Amino acid sequence: MDNKNITRRNFLKILGAGTVASTGMLIGCKTKNEQKIEEEYKQQVEPSKGKMTHRQNPKNKDDVSLLGFGMMRLPTKTVKVNGEDKEDIDQEQVNRLVDYAIEYGVNYFDTSPAYCQGKSEKATGDALHKYPRNSYYVATKLSNFNESTWSREESIKMYHNSMKDLQVDYIDYYLLHGIGMGGMEALNKRYIENGVLDYLLEERKAGRIRNLGFSYHGDIAVFDYLLENNYKYQWDFVQIELNYLDWDYANEINDRNTDARYLYAELEKNGIPAVIMEPLLGGRLANLPQYLVTELKRKAPSKSVASWAFRYAGTPGLVLTVLSGMTYMEHLKDNLLTYCPLEPFTEEEMRFLDDEIARKIVGVETIPCNDCKYCMPCPYGIDIPGIFVHYNKCKNEGRLPNDSMDANYAKYRREYLIGLDRSVPKMRQADHCIGCGQCEPHCPQNIRIPRELQKISEFVERLKRGEE
Repeated sequence: MDNKNITRRNFLKILGAGTVASTGMLIGCKTKNEQKIEEEYKQQVEPSKGKMTHRQNPKNKDDVSLLGFGMMRLPTKTVKVNGEDKEDIDQEQVNRLVDYAIEYGVNYFDTSPAYCQGKSEKATGDALHKYPRNSYYVATKLSNFNESTWSREESIKMYHNSMKDLQVDYIDYYLLHGIGMGGMEALNKRYIENGVLDYLLEERKAGRIRNLGFSYHGDIAVFDYLLENNYKYQWDFVQIELNYLDWDYANEINDRNTDARYLYAELEKNGIPAVIMEPLLGGRLANLPQYLVTELKRKAPSKSVASWAFRYAGTPGLVLTVLSGMTYMEHLKDNLLTYCPLEPFTEEEMRFLDDEIARKIVGVETIPCNDCKYCMPCPYGIDIPGIFVHYNKCKNEGRLPNDSMDANYAKYRREYLIGLDRSVPKMRQADHCIGCGQCEPHCPQNIRIPRELQKISEFVERLKRGEE
């Protein structure tokens, strides 16, 4: 098969082989679109019990829920620490979400030492430990991004600490995290030269790692290298970004990224199951411009905007599970409605998404930020994802004040500046970026972060002067 030229019909054949929504709203006034989305969630019906679609891992026959719980954006609460207000994981809410997910058939939970400022693994372990160990699959990662963790000793220490925080004596799905970020040089330093990958292969042989894989971001040469050497590593699964925008347009949106069409085809060629991340592109495919929402609603009035993206990501037959970072119960219920059971895409729906939705989204030039926060914390206090999310939100809503001759310019200008100040404190805005570049190597979307921050800073300054 020509991996670069899989037709839509071939894609649907692949789909048939096997068979939420955005992060918290920005502080401040909600747009009409956001209000509609929130109301949509409140009116949803309860999902059906016992109807979760499962996929069997061809490597070991694991029966995995098609919906995987991404423990990346866990609910938080404000607590007092030495008299100061601090954000901490709301464990009670995490437990409630996990209990509900398990009740409705979810059995795959994905975390990392890097998530939630290092608190996700412990919160995940606390939520899961009361359940029989063989009733769920836990996935975590060797997130040795910083040079201080590149040594064999520090990397192995991170691996063992994950088992401690998760309260387990084996890990079901273990990943080399962020493969491709930093290219082959980073792969060699993080995993090859220090012998860490060899160590993990031995851990798999000993049964303390049941499945070994990697999550891919960035340099396609690294992805290709690891699959070319699959005869040596025998990857059990690979985590890729797949959604109806990235299938054909990932490289067009960001020339540093790779279309999911190619990634999926390479995994299929090697018989490696795929775990899907970013089915909503950090929430962007759940908070579309209103005219696109109208098109989706005309097609399926009772379905949420997010459900289109989740159905798409879950349809390919080689997809083992689709991860979703679900902060609120409404998000979880909506995703359960989509996967209990999954209604696979038809060819007509695929054509509609491609022709009427995806191509139009590409025409709206936004910053491809998924709000993953890998770039944080900024040593100079800049709220990088907050700045990008606000900009993209206004762009998607068609409310970006670009033309001073526009009749709505004054209104949109005021909304943008007030909304920015409400969502991002002044001392954390783009004009305080010094361009050090420490954030850029950590971005899985390969965004040229300092450059984009400078552009936004100049844009905001022009708005303040009323020059745009």
